[in-house]
Amino acid sequence: MIRNFTVALLYTALSLTANVAHAQTAPLPAAQIETLRVGEMRKLSFLETPKAVPDLSFTDPDGTERFLSDYAGKVVVLNFWATWCAPCRKEMPTFDALAREMGAEVAVVPIATGRNALPAITRFFEETGVETLPVLLDPKGQLARSMAVLGLPATLLIDAQGYEVARMTGEADWNAPHARAVINALVAQGAQSNAAEP
Repeated sequence: MIRNFTVALLYTALSLTANVAHAQTAPLPAAQIETLRVGEMRKLSFLETPKAVPDLSFTDPDGTERFLSDYAGKVVVLNFWATWCAPCRKEMPTFDALAREMGAEVAVVPIATGRNALPAITRFFEETGVETLPVLLDPKGQLARSMAVLGLPATLLIDAQGYEVARMTGEADWNAPHARAVINALVAQGAQSNAAEP
């Protein structure tokens, strides 16, 4: 009975939040987002209190500094990975698909942390069929350490206000309906918060 209710809630959330810009119904309340943790999303841990993320820099291949604040107003799916990480190889194509599926309200941000040579990253993307994701680098692991990333892959969900709300260590299919439901619910929550502001 409980499982059936959870599945029904999941698909209700999918239908309500599939296109936030044109949604005619109220977004999913924040307290209910955690109930969407079904399937592989059971490994997703929600923080009791959302945590502000550090605004340390990372770079693109040209050495240009980037910051998480560059994505202000968007839900950020932040993934820390490395070329030597076998689970990352399985997971990265799902982020690529997610980036194509989601709208402008979501930024998929994969950051190669630690020593990852550019030729190895290029080869990794080619071998896994990744076509749309940016190449972003945290060569000394400073950002990963500051965010208490202890293993790879690690994926953090950051809400539109710039707070970490959940994280997962280990691989998952981030383009699966369960994952998109959680992300869409966060987008809807952000839209509701923006609408409530004077």
